[in-house]
Order: sequence, then C-alpha cells, then structure tokens
Amino acid sequence: RWQNWAAYRQGEFSVVVAEAQFAAARQDLIVRVSQAYFDVLLAQETVTTAAAQKTAIAQQLESAKRNFEVGTATITDTHEAQARFDLAVATEIAAQSDLTVKRQALLTLIGKDPEFLKALRTGAQIGRPQPDDMMKWAETAETGNLSVAQAQAALEIADQEVAKQRAGHLPTLDLVATHGKSGAGYGSTGTGFDSKASTIGVQLTVPIFAGGAVMSRDREAVALREKAIADLDNARRQATLGARQAYLGVSSGLSQVKAFEAAVASSQSALDSNKVGYEVGVRINIDVLNAQSQLFDTRQKLSKARFDTLIAQLRLKQAAGNLIEEDLVAINALLE
Repeated sequence: RWQNWAAYRQGEFSVVVAEAQFAAARQDLIVRVSQAYFDVLLAQETVTTAAAQKTAIAQQLESAKRNFEVGTATITDTHEAQARFDLAVATEIAAQSDLTVKRQALLTLIGKDPEFLKALRTGAQIGRPQPDDMMKWAETAETGNLSVAQAQAALEIADQEVAKQRAGHLPTLDLVATHGKSGAGYGSTGTGFDSKASTIGVQLTVPIFAGGAVMSRDREAVALREKAIADLDNARRQATLGARQAYLGVSSGLSQVKAFEAAVASSQSALDSNKVGYEVGVRINIDVLNAQSQLFDTRQKLSKARFDTLIAQLRLKQAAGNLIEEDLVAINALLE
C-alpha cells in the first residue's frame, strides 16, 4: 500500500530531523559554554582593573593630601580624589559580585566549579574568517544551517503526509492468505474426520466514496505542507541573516580591537604626561584622575572587544552549520 511506503519515508526523515536537532544542540552548547567562559574572564579582568584603579586613585589621594598639607594644592584636589576613591571601592565590590554570578553560570553549564581558567594571551592576534567573504558565508548558511536542515526534513515529512492522505482515494491491492483446520468425532467409536483448507489470493478494494473525513485530512495535510514550505523559507532567511550579522561582528570586532589597542597606548601616554604635569604644577589633580579613568576604561573595552570577536567567530560557523568542537582548538591556542 502506498500509505505504508509514505509512512516509512516519514520515519526516515524523522531520523534526519532528530540528528539535525542533536547536532544543533551540540553547536549551541559550544557557543554557550564559550560565552560563559569569556564572561568569567572579562569579569576577572574587571575585578583586576577595579583593584588597580582603586590603588592608583589611593596613591593620588595621598599625594593630594600631602600637597595640601604643604600648601601646594587646594582641599578641592583632596575631595575630588576622595570621591573617586569611594567610587572605585563601590565599583570593585560590584565587580566581585558580578564575577561570582558569572562563575556560577559557567558552573551550571559544565557541572563543576572552574578553579582556574586560562586567560587570553596579551597581544593575541585574532585571525579573519576564512573565506573572508560575507556572501559566501551567507550562501553556505542557506544550505548548511542546521535549522534549515530540520525545516527541509520537516517539509519532506509533510510531503509524505500529503501522499499518504491522498492514497486514501486510491485502489488498494492486498495479498490475502488463510489456512484452517477442522475435525469431528462420532461417539465412543472414535471414528471421525479432519479437514484442512488453505486459500491464497489477492483482494482489490476500490473506494467509491470514503466520506468527508478522508477529504478533510487531505486538506489538512496540504495546509501543513504549505506551512512547512513557509517555515523552510523563513529558516533560510534567518540563517543567511545570522551569517551576515556574525561576519560583520567579526569584521567590526577586529577593527575595534585594533582601534582600542591604539587607544590604550595613547591613554597610557596621556596619563604619564598628566602625572609629570601635576608634579611640576601645570596639571591639576582632576586631570590625572580623568586620565587614569580613561586608561582603565579603554583597557576594559579592549578586552570586551576581543572576547566579543571570538564569540562572533563561533556564531559565524554556527550559522553556516559547520561549527565543531575542533574549532575551539584555535581559540585555546590564544589562551595562557
């Protein structure tokens, strides 16, 4: 019967859907664990930066107090430094709390407390995506994305459902076989007889009108197939969109990393100049405090840009459907 063949094909495509769902779950886990890992690293750097900034401001506060005592600075410098110090203390407390939350999130994913995490190596160079062409990544995603694979298999299942329902209007030819045995006995004489009968043949059934239920199921199957077609189109659009966004995330991230690296160097030079200017009296305390804040803030933005770029690389491969565990090897090489 055609219905049985269609049901068999549906079973095959159901396996395809299950395999694609499993592969998609693995890819999603890779991205989520990597994101949680980098969240912890960024939180650790935030704590380190907050502590360093607090120490630097404390030194500036002591300097302002000494200068006020000897009459070379006003009490305003001391008050400004004290306000910045108090703010730095609050920032460090918040950073410690955020680190605890981020470590707990990673623990939830991996099932154990990460005692030590390798940090991103200083000056680590993040490579550009290969191929370095957004349209090629979008084309790959349109066919290779695992959500697209699931939607494609779901459409095949819907096609077979339509075929199965329409087969309800078709004649069916069944092979029929029977075998029977009967016997009878007569009184105490024990006489009697046994008979056996076997038949084999074919049975043709031609449905004249099977009722409105068959027609209703047919229309339902067609409607579900149309929905599956729409779902497949949407999955393809979302896959290409995700690939483009991830590619742009990598591209812009690399540009930001380069810009922030230059900004860190410039901020360090500005801080050194302001410190010298403060010592000789051509800069005031607030200038040094502002320069310190700018340097620490720029360093923090640089770290975040690096982590975001690495995650964007993973998301790009996820959108294309070819993200595997071996892709983490290249990222591990950047850690120390």
